[in-house]
Parts: sequence; C-alpha cells; structure tokens
Amino acid sequence: MRRLPSQPIAFAMPAPQPHKAADPSNTRIQQALQAQDWPALVRHCRQALRRDRRHLLAHRTLGFALNQQRQTEAAFQAYRLARALWPRDAELLINYANTLIEHARPHEALPMLETVCELSPNEALSWIKLAQCCYALQLNDRGFEAARRAEALAEDVNEKVAALTQKAIHRRELGQVREAVQDCEAAIALNPYDTANHTNRLLFMLADPLATSAQLTKAAREYGAIMHPTLPAPDFAPLRAGGPWKRLRVGFLSPDFRAHSVMYFTEGLLAQLDRRQFEVFAYYLYPRDDSVTARVACHADHFVRLSGLKAEQQAQRIRDDGIDILIELAGHTGHNGLPVLAQRAAPVQVSWLGFPATTGLAHADYRITDEVTDPPDADAQYTERLVRLPTLFCCYRPMSRNPLWRYQPRYRVSPLPALENGYVTFGSCNNLGKLTDEVLALWGRILHEVPTARLLIEGKNFEKTEFADDYRARCSRLGLPVDRLELVPLDAGQQYLTYHRIDIALDPFPLTGGTTSFDVLWMGVPLVSMQGDSFKSRMGAGILAYLGRTEWLATAADEYVRIAASLAADVPSLSGLRQSLRTEVEQSPLMREGQFNQLFGLGLRSMWWEHLAVRQARGDAEVQARLTDEWARQAPPEWDQPAPQGVGLRPGLRVPLSEAHQRLQDLTEKAKSDLSALHRTQEQITRRHWIAVTELAEAVLCASPHDPVALACLAEVEHAHGHTDFAVTYLKYAMQAMGVDPADT
Repeated sequence: MRRLPSQPIAFAMPAPQPHKAADPSNTRIQQALQAQDWPALVRHCRQALRRDRRHLLAHRTLGFALNQQRQTEAAFQAYRLARALWPRDAELLINYANTLIEHARPHEALPMLETVCELSPNEALSWIKLAQCCYALQLNDRGFEAARRAEALAEDVNEKVAALTQKAIHRRELGQVREAVQDCEAAIALNPYDTANHTNRLLFMLADPLATSAQLTKAAREYGAIMHPTLPAPDFAPLRAGGPWKRLRVGFLSPDFRAHSVMYFTEGLLAQLDRRQFEVFAYYLYPRDDSVTARVACHADHFVRLSGLKAEQQAQRIRDDGIDILIELAGHTGHNGLPVLAQRAAPVQVSWLGFPATTGLAHADYRITDEVTDPPDADAQYTERLVRLPTLFCCYRPMSRNPLWRYQPRYRVSPLPALENGYVTFGSCNNLGKLTDEVLALWGRILHEVPTARLLIEGKNFEKTEFADDYRARCSRLGLPVDRLELVPLDAGQQYLTYHRIDIALDPFPLTGGTTSFDVLWMGVPLVSMQGDSFKSRMGAGILAYLGRTEWLATAADEYVRIAASLAADVPSLSGLRQSLRTEVEQSPLMREGQFNQLFGLGLRSMWWEHLAVRQARGDAEVQARLTDEWARQAPPEWDQPAPQGVGLRPGLRVPLSEAHQRLQDLTEKAKSDLSALHRTQEQITRRHWIAVTELAEAVLCASPHDPVALACLAEVEHAHGHTDFAVTYLKYAMQAMGVDPADT
C-alpha cells in the first residue's frame, strides 16, 4: 500500500539556493524537517514566506508538510503558488507531482514530471516518477522506456529497486509476464524488505505459466516473513461484552470502494448483510472518491477513510472502533490493507475476494472460499484457514458503475451475431497479461478446427497502431491466422456492449477470468474454461459448477478445443442458449444475493465461535468443538427468518425498505400533483421532485435490485418526461420482479 514519504524528494545535486547558507529560516526549516515536526515545519515555512515571498526552500517544503498533516487542499494551494513563482525548479515540481500521484491525480502530474525530466535528465528519480505516473495513465510503452532509463542511471540500491519496480509493472501490462516476475525477483534480491516487489511478484506470478501453485505459496510465505510487526500484537483482552450470538462489528478493509471490479461482488453484501447480527464498517484506503464510493458510504453503517495514514495508525483506528472481524478485500493488489492485518487490528482477520491465492500472512486467520474453487486438497496452498461456503465464494451484481443502465434496452441480450455474420466469433475481454503464448496458441488451434470462425480480443493499447501490429505479429508466430483476428481497443464505455459481437467466450489459463467471466455469462455468451490445480486456475470451474454448466469446462487442452468447436458447430442451439442464459445466471447461486448474504453471515459467525472457543478452552480441541456445537444449537429462532432489508439514504441514515417505499410513493405523488397543476414544459417536468424520485429510486435499486416499487416510480418519471419506451421498459421489469409475465397482460 502506498504511504506518504517521510521526507520530500531531493536530488543529489540540488539547485543553487538564492539564500545564504547561514539563513536562520533555512536552518529552522531543515531542523523541523529532520525531526518530522510537521506543525513546526509549516510554521517556519510560513514565517519565511512572510519575510520573503520567493523563499525557495519554504516553497519546496510547505506543501509537503501540509500534506503530511492530511491538509490536502491547503497543500495543493501552497504547491500552486510555489509553482507560479518557481515554474522550473525540479525539486519543487517533483514533490508537487508526487503528491498529485498520491491523491490519484496523475493527469495533472504528467506535465510537471516531463519538465522535471527535461531539467534533470541524469537523475534516476526523474524517470522513476515519470514511469510511475505513466502507469496510472496506462501509458505503458512510455513508462517502460522511462523505467529502463532510470535503471541505467540508478546509482544506489534504492534507485535500482525503484527502477526495477517500475519496469515490472509496465512489463506486466505489455504482456511480458515472465520478465515482470524476473524484475521483481531482481529487486527483492537487492532489498528483501521492500514489500511492494513481493506483492507485485505474487500478483504477476498468477499469470506466469511457469509458476506453480507451490512456488506461489512459497513466495507468499516469504512476504509474510518480512511483515511481522515490530511490536507485540494486542491480545484484545478483555473482549467487549457479549457472547457467541452478540451483534458483531464487521470491518471491510479495501482500496476499492469505487469504480472497481471488487464492487460487482461486495455492494449487495454491504447493503444487505443482516443488521440484526452485524454492524458494518467500511474502511476506505484509496485517496479519491467517485459515485460508487458515495453509494458505499450510504450502504455501510460507518464509512471511514484511512488513506494517507501509516499502517500502525490505520490499525489503531480499527482497534478503537472495537471491530470483531476484519475482512481485507484486496490481497496482493494496489493500495491493499495487508500491512494493517500484519499489525493485528482485530481479533479475527479474514482475506476474501480481491486476490486468488494466499496472503502469506500469519495474522490472516481465515480465507472465505467454496468447495469447488478450493477443493479439499487445496488447504496446503494457504497460510489462512479455509472457510468453504456451501455456495460460490462470491455473488455477482452487474452494472456497478451505472446501476440503472441494467434496465436499458441496449444492455438486453442481443441476437446471436453468427446469425447475421454467417460465421462464429470467439472472443476474450480479459486483461492481456492473462493471454500467455500458451493461451494464444491453443486459441489458434480452435481457429484451425473451425476454419470459418474469427477471434475477437479486447485489450489495452490496441488503439495504438504499433502495439496492435506487434500483437498481430506475436499471434502469427503462435499459429493464429491474423486475417481472422480482430483487436478491439479497451473502452470502459463499451463494457458489456462488446459481448454483442461475441458468440462464444474463451477463458484464459492458468489465470482464469474473474469479473469478465460473470459479465459474459450475464450477457448470454457461453464460456469455455479449463480448470487447474489452484484457486487462480479454478475460478472458471467454480463459476460453471454453480451455474450448472460443467459441460463447458475442460481438464486438458484437447478437451478445451473440442468443447469450443462443438459449441460453434450448432448455431441454432447456440442461438437459443443465448436467449435463455441470462435467466439461468440470475436464478443461479451466481446472483442469488439473499442466499449468499445469509451463508456469508453464517461463515462469519462460525469464525467468531471458533475464536471464542479457543479463548475459553485453549489447547483442548475436543472442548472447543463441543462449545461451537452448543452455540450453533442456540441460535435465536428469529434469525432463521430472512433478514429485514434496509436502504441507506445517506451516510449514517439507514431505513427499512418499507419506509423507503413510502418515501418514494410520497415523492412521486407530489411530483405528479405539481405536474397536473402546471403546463407540461420541459422546465417544469424536470423539477426537483422528479429528480428526487429518480435519486431515491436509484438508491433503493442499489440496495435491493429489481425492487418493483422503485422500478414503477422510475416508469412514472420517464412517462412524465414523454419517454414512453423507457417507461414501458421499467414497468416490464417491475412486473417480472412481482412474478408477473408482461406477455400475460
């Protein structure tokens, strides 16, 4: 996880100071900086600037000191003024840009770093920071070249390690997975205690066809070995009042409460985890919000921003909140909360969802999974104890970025494209890093087996002619007929719509698809997958098993080709399947939120019982088992009933679904009353009452998808605006949610 640096970036040969070395302001500023006394540093900088508005050291330092105190806007204001006065001071610019990157504003940082590289082209740090910024902007070719230049200029271990880190992350995005792993390993050899390269190595090893599950586990344990906290972990004694059936405080720790794939699987849980049993805390680790963040803040009982704090401070805040079970959602991905788990922030700590392998941490007590994706012989691959749910390990909800788009006509399942094209299109919309040579070569075999078929691959950088040409040349070397290859640039605005062009989806291996696999199935596209021997290579197996479509699951390459060719050979059956598959998916465990939330809650409760049993009968497994059995039989009978649904209207305000319905109906009647009393003009129709109806209806649907009352109210909104087609669409969905077939009316 990225943390604020304790010192500003300084070049080996700083620019000449316009002040004398004996300037007392400089001395005071340097002393406060060395002591990391941020209030004093801010005070000394401002004193210096009052005497001299162009004082360079004060300008270089003030924004940094304010940022250390989490006074973000004040920091940026100080940097803007400093840059206006010193537009070509490399140290000022690189620290300003670094702060922008920390706060997820890379577009603003890029021109400053370009200037820094112009001013200080022989400094490795200039190119390291440019490479880091390019990664955030997906400028991977340029970032890789900057990292290579930094590596050539690096003079000490820290610079060499940082350059290798940047090389690795860009290489992975360029499809050079094996080389990316090797760069990480070279960096670890130079500095075994740099956690970023351990994390990156683990992330990149997932797609490395040469990396075995045993090697991945070994690498994770090496990470865990360097993450032990320097101070003894708290024992959380005495526990807060309550017993095995008390209402538990559950914390979800994540950098991804935003437009991110994790939210396709967590929003429904955060919104409807049984509030009779659990109080939900969402701890946010990313420095920037978006519309999804705003929804999560409403779903959770408590939304807490922890970005910018050290791991020790984050852990202490979680302890102060009295969290019973802490669930880390990112694993070995960016801005993760693993350092917080290493600090033992809660009595029970859990890894789930964001990373398809072990964390390697001794303080990660459990991992939530299922019986198919992690079969009985998988336990040795984990440092965590596996809690296998009797359903798929996660539950999918589409359209996380734009929830109401779920009901738009253009996202309905389309007719089979092969009917119009006259040929079958296989396709993949996975990260290109998963498409290894072995994967592409096998897909080439499928194209030779089905000589009229085409292959569509969607991915980053295909809009760049040189990159696309290189990719076609690579495919040609691997045996793919490039005249039947279609490369589609990745465009977030086209998510789901690209599947209208694909007849059969092909899953990569050994790192299978995750969110993408759910997306394609929901859009009516069958998925051919191949199972392996670990979670990362069995996600497709789990998805297809719980969908009831194991006939699309291969155990070897020849079978994979046979399944794909067989599907392509029967276009009429493929067409019928396309029209029925979405219903299959929505009625399966893949999307049955109520069932999943109940089973997830039972899993959390079982972890809590085990924790209490160990505390009460330490070392006596027989007594522990007896205690947990007794507690299971003592469940409050009312908890056997479905959990009451609620709606978060704003942070800290959650109401029962029935109350949200009443508010919606009152708002709708008020809007209709105003409309009937006025002329139907566009200005009047879009009055605040209709806006309020739309916003509340969306909040209800984000908490409870397909809610018929919310859908009916949205139909009223569209009707009032003269959008009859959309009004009818919403009414049809409302009727379906009530179990009424619109065709019968």
